[in-house]
Amino acid sequence: MADLKARIAARTAKELKDGDVVNLGIGLPTLVANYIPEDVHVVIHSENGFTGLSEEAKEGREHPDVVNSGGCFVRYTPEANFFDTPTSFAIVRGGHVDVTVLGAMEVDEKGNLANWIVPGKMVAGMGGAMDLVVGAKKVIISMLHTQKGKPKILKECTLPYTALGVVKMIITEMGVMEITPDGIVLTELHPDYTIEEIQAATDCDVIVSPDLKAMEEA
Repeated sequence: MADLKARIAARTAKELKDGDVVNLGIGLPTLVANYIPEDVHVVIHSENGFTGLSEEAKEGREHPDVVNSGGCFVRYTPEANFFDTPTSFAIVRGGHVDVTVLGAMEVDEKGNLANWIVPGKMVAGMGGAMDLVVGAKKVIISMLHTQKGKPKILKECTLPYTALGVVKMIITEMGVMEITPDGIVLTELHPDYTIEEIQAATDCDVIVSPDLKAMEEA
C-alpha cells in the first residue's frame, strides 16, 4: 500500500511546473512534496498558515511548531512565510493557487467531487476543500483507484458533493486520467495493469487515448 501511494505521489509531482503555487491536501497528497524534482521550484501553500512547505521532516529533525494541514511535521524553505488563517484563505480565494492536489472519496465522469463526508459518520468539517477546488486554477485528484475493492471513479457521485465540475485530472496507482467533455480519458496506464483491469475497477466508461503511454513514476 505504501509503495502504491508513493507511486501516485511521484507521478503527481511531475505535473508541477517551475513557479507554480501548489496546495497539497491531507493524506496521500502531502507525500507529493517528497518527490518534486530538484530543478523544479514551486511554492507549496498549506492552508493552516504558511507558504514554503517542503518535504516531511525526518525523525529527530522535527520542529514542534511546523506541521502541514494534516498535522504532520514538515520542513520549510528559507523563503517561507507564516500567517493567519484569513490570509491563508485569501490566497486561495483570490485565485493565487495554480494547482491543488486533493484526495477523494468519489469522483465522477463530469469532474464532480465528493471528498468531505460520508453520511452518518463523524466529520470535523469540510475544511479547505470547498475553497481550494473553486479557487485553484487546476484540481488534481491523487488517490488509490478503489476503496476496499469498490470503485471510487463513478458515472455519478453517490456521496454529498464538495463541488461540481472542478476536477481536471485523476492520478491513481493504475494510471492517469483527464476529465473531458466526452468523459474520462485514460492517457497513461501503469505497466502493472491492463486496460481491461482499469475499466473493471472504474464504474463508468473509460475512453482510451489514441496516444496512450506507460505511466511515468520517477
